[in-house]
Amino acid sequence: MIRSELIQKIADENPHLYQRDVERIVNTIFDEITNAMSRGDRVELRGFGAFSVKKRDARVGRNPRTGESVQVEEKHVPFFKTGKLLRDRLNGK
Repeated sequence: MIRSELIQKIADENPHLYQRDVERIVNTIFDEITNAMSRGDRVELRGFGAFSVKKRDARVGRNPRTGESVQVEEKHVPFFKTGKLLRDRLNGK
């Protein structure tokens, strides 16, 4: 599902809301999650999962074409851990 499909589904299920308002709400939620993660905070949505940021240390990598050593800088990557309720629903429990 992409963002526009999510917005359309929420708008269809809530006919009392304008689609532009639903779009603003969804965008605000995503912006807040992104802002919190950029500050290094953890975002937990109960029953769904938790978003956090993990640090990957600098390392020496290899160029797959040439086999040449390449210095890879330290970086931060997003990480998502599913919640128990979501895991149970995916596994049919």
